[in-house]
Amino acid sequence: MKLFATARKTLTVYASALTLGISAALSAAPAAAQDTFTWKVQSHWPGSSSSYTDSLGRIKRVLEERTDGRLKLQLYEAGALFKAKETFNAVSRGILEMGTISPSYAQDKVSLAGIASGLPFAFRNVWEAAYFHQNMGFEQMLRDEAAEHGVYWATDKVYPTEMVVKKPIESWEDFTSLKIRSSGALQTFLTEAGAAASYIPGSELYSALDSGIVDGAHWGAAQGAYSMGLYEVAKYHVQPALNIAGTDVIIVSQKALDKLPEDMQDIVKDALNEQFWIRTNEYQYKERITLAKAIEEQGVQLNVLPDEVQDKLVATAQAMWDEEGKRSENAKKALDMLKGYLADLGYL
Repeated sequence: MKLFATARKTLTVYASALTLGISAALSAAPAAAQDTFTWKVQSHWPGSSSSYTDSLGRIKRVLEERTDGRLKLQLYEAGALFKAKETFNAVSRGILEMGTISPSYAQDKVSLAGIASGLPFAFRNVWEAAYFHQNMGFEQMLRDEAAEHGVYWATDKVYPTEMVVKKPIESWEDFTSLKIRSSGALQTFLTEAGAAASYIPGSELYSALDSGIVDGAHWGAAQGAYSMGLYEVAKYHVQPALNIAGTDVIIVSQKALDKLPEDMQDIVKDALNEQFWIRTNEYQYKERITLAKAIEEQGVQLNVLPDEVQDKLVATAQAMWDEEGKRSENAKKALDMLKGYLADLGYL
């Protein structure tokens, strides 16, 4: 009897332990599920654009690896869910967790957006723009303004914007006769300078150039033009750059960010800060090799603007800078900071 009692007691202990283990597993299951997040990410880049892979593909890979798969990004190319100019509002309202935009698409919300998308003929080297953003506090100023709309702002990279045209620009008359695809502050600038500039979505850009709706366009610089096939119909790559700026931005819904555990929030922010430097440097390297490849394989020619054209464009640009400074007190502060910086560099 004693033997049976002991066996019965042992079985009871095992059964209790098993019951507790199953209960714990079942109760833990919902918590584990809640620790996995999937974010919808609407890009302003078509899938064919180099930055769709190099920027958006990279941040997807990095975040999924560093969170051990707890945060997954579901990518949508330009126009799949929202029009490019509607993405900021969708992220602001939390309809989308993340997106990519040009700052020019958010000018009605962020007063610094015009400066961010690039004042024409301001910086002459990429490192100057990078220093202005990260070392002088301009990036934080942008982030603070976007935060008022529930958006976490992170510039993807700074890089030059350079045009491609179907015929070379050899005089001021050549320039003013152009129909150019543009956007944001550059669209205003090119129009003020005398060209006919209009906005065309990236998905329609190739056909617009091919059919003659426009004579030239800018989509980044060499990489953008090459990846979008623009060199097939526009054989002249124009320099110097129209601007050097943080023309691409990754935006995150603050609501979505706040729902993440604290360690994952830190991972997202650190990855976005790192992205700026990695993509800025990578972009410059790829610019050199891409332009050389286009020249060798597709017969692209470098079209350096004549001094007469450059001088008139610079005069138009500098007159336009002050207009951006009138958008807000914050914009005036940023513009004054920029002018002081350019003066220190010997450009003003």
